Amino acid sequence: MSETIAPNKVVAINYAVKTEDGQTLDQSKDGSPLNFIHGRGMLIPGLENALEGKKVGDSFTAEVKPEEAYGERHDGLIQTVPRNLFGENEVQPGMQFRASTDQGEQSVVIVEVKDDEVTVDGNHPLAGVNLNFDVEVIEVREATEQELEHGHVHTDGEDH
Repeated sequence: MSETIAPNKVVAINYAVKTEDGQTLDQSKDGSPLNFIHGRGMLIPGLENALEGKKVGDSFTAEVKPEEAYGERHDGLIQTVPRNLFGENEVQPGMQFRASTDQGEQSVVIVEVKDDEVTVDGNHPLAGVNLNFDVEVIEVREATEQELEHGHVHTDGEDH
């Protein structure tokens, strides 16, 4: 009898994730499924919820709304800062930096560069985006004690 996906099970899936307009954002590579311990927050909540109760051999699609993925966009996370905060670093739109904020370290993307100021966006690049997943469940098994302690899957008998 095939095990069903539930918290603390090791799961292997093949997947592709696309935007609503069909742009492929990510996918598992041939022969290299994504392995994870279910219920540990390793996946976005919407995909983890869609996997709950599935079995090996199940194939399905799941539409995940922003609130169950990377959240909605927040205009307050877009701000203009002095160019000198970047020191001598080259700064161009699309570049990513780590910024120290009142809430701790945060990734920001450069949106616009002017002579003396830079506009940065602290939203996740996929914030506000509906995601469509095509998923095939490859494996479901009990996690070992060691995997549960370490918080990740050990493949092919390897520890680290």
